Amino acid sequence: MQRNTHTIDASGVTLGRVATQAARFLMGKHKASYVPYQDEGDLVVIVNYGSVKFTGSKMEQKRYFRPTTRPGSLRSETLWQLWQRRPNEVLRKAVYGMLPKNTLRKQMIKRLSINDATT
Repeated sequence: MQRNTHTIDASGVTLGRVATQAARFLMGKHKASYVPYQDEGDLVVIVNYGSVKFTGSKMEQKRYFRPTTRPGSLRSETLWQLWQRRPNEVLRKAVYGMLPKNTLRKQMIKRLSINDATT
């Protein structure tokens, strides 16, 4: 199987548009030989993620949750807080959520590379 490399420029594009393009290439849906039970996707490199756009009031309202070590506890942070701490993680989580929820998802996300060419 031939895996090609696709470069997506995220400057001035909304987060969802970049994530859907990346997920489509990672799954291999752009190929004629696409079948959902095989991993035939390509490699994806996202550049200029620092200048991606957010619409509406997502920076204050969108929340990311993660469990703690204590039973029943949950930590949350807003998109703004996560963007300040790890901006490439915001894009990775968006693409990860758009991939199929099966055993192939872990293999697909490994082929995603996020680079900021501006810094």
